[in-house]
Amino acid sequence: MRTMTFTKSLWDEIDGIYQEIIDHPFNRELGQGTLALERFKFYIRQDALYLVDFSRALAIVGSKAHLPGRILDFLEFAKDGLVVERALHEEYFRRFDVTLDVDQAPGCFAYTNYLVATASHRSFEEAVAALLPCFWIYREVGMHIVGKSVPENPYQLWIDTYAGEEFAAAVRRAIDITDEVAGEATEETRKRMTQAFVLSSRLEWMFWDSAYGMQQWQP
Repeated sequence: MRTMTFTKSLWDEIDGIYQEIIDHPFNRELGQGTLALERFKFYIRQDALYLVDFSRALAIVGSKAHLPGRILDFLEFAKDGLVVERALHEEYFRRFDVTLDVDQAPGCFAYTNYLVATASHRSFEEAVAALLPCFWIYREVGMHIVGKSVPENPYQLWIDTYAGEEFAAAVRRAIDITDEVAGEATEETRKRMTQAFVLSSRLEWMFWDSAYGMQQWQP
């Protein structure tokens, strides 16, 4: 009988969170092409800001890896994120006449600060787990939406990017690394990895919710 992988157990932990993410009006309306443009503009600005710190966290984690192959993996993740996803942002900035003229909103600030702090101050194992939801959940959301997307959806490029094979290959590698790292970890470390994965998944939901509500700092 096949033993359940560590990452499968992680996904089971966030099943309810993931359902809330795909049921969130931001993602439902994105797939239907009815998401208000101002909400998407808010999101794409915040996502561009998020990407800088996410790539920074990936590079920090790479610097902590002991195996040369894993160092290269995380540096490659950081580079590809800046190249591929920045190109996506720039296309939408051009298409919708968006300027990156804002600071991080609360949802983005909370998420990126958690990732950079975890990458900097927690164990390599915990940081690997904390970074995984951004890969994995985005792929799953993209795959969920792509089959439901309407013709001439203004957000089709976003959908195609995260439902595409190039992104899927990076996600599979991130999942494999997490399983490899967990296999070398103690039970206590695996518990902390699970906690980090769950918290990042909650922050994923918060990021989309913040964008949908166009959340601002108060007061």
